[in-house]
Amino acid sequence: MRCSVLGWGLALMTAAALPAIAAPPSQVALDAEAARAMAATGAQGLAIAVIDDGRIVHVRSYGKRNAAGDPLTPDTVMYGASLTKAVFAHAVMQLVEDGTLDLDRSIADVLPQPLPEYPQQPGYGPWQDLAGDERWRAITPRILLTHSAGFANFAFLEPDRKLRIHFDPGSRYAYSGEGMILLQFVIERGRGLDVGEEMQRRVFDRFGMAHTSMTWRPDFAANLADGWQADGSVEPHDERGRVRAAGSMDTTIADMAKMAAGYIRGDGLSAQGVAELTRPQLPITTASQFPTLQPEAASDARPANVAAGLGVVVFDGPQGPGFFKGGHNDSTGNTWVCVHRGRRCVVILANDVRAEAAFPQLVRFVLGETGVPWRWEYGDMAFWEPGS
Repeated sequence: MRCSVLGWGLALMTAAALPAIAAPPSQVALDAEAARAMAATGAQGLAIAVIDDGRIVHVRSYGKRNAAGDPLTPDTVMYGASLTKAVFAHAVMQLVEDGTLDLDRSIADVLPQPLPEYPQQPGYGPWQDLAGDERWRAITPRILLTHSAGFANFAFLEPDRKLRIHFDPGSRYAYSGEGMILLQFVIERGRGLDVGEEMQRRVFDRFGMAHTSMTWRPDFAANLADGWQADGSVEPHDERGRVRAAGSMDTTIADMAKMAAGYIRGDGLSAQGVAELTRPQLPITTASQFPTLQPEAASDARPANVAAGLGVVVFDGPQGPGFFKGGHNDSTGNTWVCVHRGRRCVVILANDVRAEAAFPQLVRFVLGETGVPWRWEYGDMAFWEPGS
């Protein structure tokens, strides 16, 4: 599973050739660029956090949080979507460092009984569908965090809605929320822990994320974001009542700024743990992220210097190594991009999926050219460029 792409190991050797680190944009400049992006895409709500040298520089929100026109504020509760996966991975690494979990130990050694013997339970995958395929025993937490278990994104997306392993676990990347849910199940059934409580204690409380939770809280209702879909229709915020490691987190841009700053500083983990999260673990070999089970691409059609980390995707670009994670549903568009050099990050939460078309330009405006593989992430989307 170790990635050996030529170029990763040259990062330190070529540090002197990297461009100078630009100062973060001023608040006035950031506000103006966000206004242009929203006007161009039609997005009704957008929030941005900027981190420089591991410190929060800007936390800004723009537009509306609902159809009534109430303002989106830094403390408006928004859907975190799949940013949840990166936050979950941080909590998992804490479990690894305290000896509760081993990244490379088979889940068969952790669960009290064979995975296919567990009956279907609300909120979890149909593990019994794996009966007769002993490859499930090769699955480890590392494999689940690198999206390489061989699952579809979710079992319900299979034509017969049955969970299956499409390739040998650990052999290639294919994005899977079902894999994250399986790791949650292993932690809960195999270690007797409540993932929601662990996330609260190990991450949300640690970083002071007072308005973040893995499930709905009644106090969120006072300042809550609904969302806009691609056709301009409004989708009410989903009050999620079940912890889902794949994507049940509600949060705010102010809280995600704290998370991003703490993450890039390495808070709560050893230097080795931080490096493990964000090093290239497995080369990415498809032309785009979705559809998830597409054939591997020819070498010249694969994104260059891009690999799976643990809960994030890592890349090596003009400014050196970095990582990112996206989050999406019909009315949500989120992205979180960091470059290690200068400990710099930008987090964007949008309660309007149309804002995604502006993400490459907004990230470039804040951080400069990073090398994030936007076409791999979003496919054939028509991206907004200033002046277009």
